[in-house]
Amino acid sequence: MNRICELFKIQYPIIQGGMVWCSGWRLASAVSNAGGLGLLGVGSMHPETLEEHIIKTKAATGKPFGVNIPLFYPEQERIMDIIVKHEVPVVFTSAGSPKKWTGWLKERGITVAHVVSSSFFAKKCEDAGVDAIVAEGFEAGGHNGREETTTLTLIPTVRKATSLPLMAAGGIGSGEAMLAAMVLGAEGVQIGSAFAVTEESSAHPDFKKLVTTLGEGGTKLALKQLAPVRLIKNSFFEQVDAAEKAGKSPEELNELLGHRRAKKGMFEGDLEEGELEIGQVSAQLNEILPVSVVMENLLTEYKTAKQHIESSKYEF
Repeated sequence: MNRICELFKIQYPIIQGGMVWCSGWRLASAVSNAGGLGLLGVGSMHPETLEEHIIKTKAATGKPFGVNIPLFYPEQERIMDIIVKHEVPVVFTSAGSPKKWTGWLKERGITVAHVVSSSFFAKKCEDAGVDAIVAEGFEAGGHNGREETTTLTLIPTVRKATSLPLMAAGGIGSGEAMLAAMVLGAEGVQIGSAFAVTEESSAHPDFKKLVTTLGEGGTKLALKQLAPVRLIKNSFFEQVDAAEKAGKSPEELNELLGHRRAKKGMFEGDLEEGELEIGQVSAQLNEILPVSVVMENLLTEYKTAKQHIESSKYEF
């Protein structure tokens, strides 16, 4: 049996990324109901909001789901207490050391995965005792590792570095890409952008529509002096880009970033002054579809691609 499916008790090894301002209870429950693993994106939720979304997710699905927690989150203790209180079965952690909470969570019967951007941090995860790893290439939307390693390079490197169950992320929005990740050594995939533009995503409709119009080169990594993040090129991005080229300090960049810039863009729909996070795979996303159709397409494309490879003769 596939180790990712077995670990999370799901039908398909497809995990929906826990994205800020996109991953609420409607999206998470829809993915879980379709046989994947839905994740709530804690990074844009107050503890009270998370509790509400957990309750609604449990009411909408009887299948496993989880939460994604950036470890720089300021109210981690309250978040962790809520997770334990409501018996959330799975936690994905990111943006910090996995040692901080992995043991505490596992002692309480929670399955833990951690997101990494290098084989070095994959080994740290194994030492910390996590149950699985997400290796995310810099094609991904949102916050990225500083190494700027592509998924194609990252997955086989991480596979050699650890024996833990491995999921690939970054640039995966089709069944063909899912198969490629499996060939490289992943046992499952974490998909963000393709789910960010679904009907069930909590992102603003105007943000979703904009994503479906993007072509190649529509996003770029920015804010490398703070925490690298992949953004859509809009007025805010141009301001950031100009500030970085002018050699502005981290403090000045923080002032430009301001407060709730991502909410302003992705959740409230300010497409010019908002921070708009999405992956490079957005160039392949041309429709706003329900989760059920996205999942069906992923599985059909995967099976078709696999059959094509098996039936073709590549002789050299």
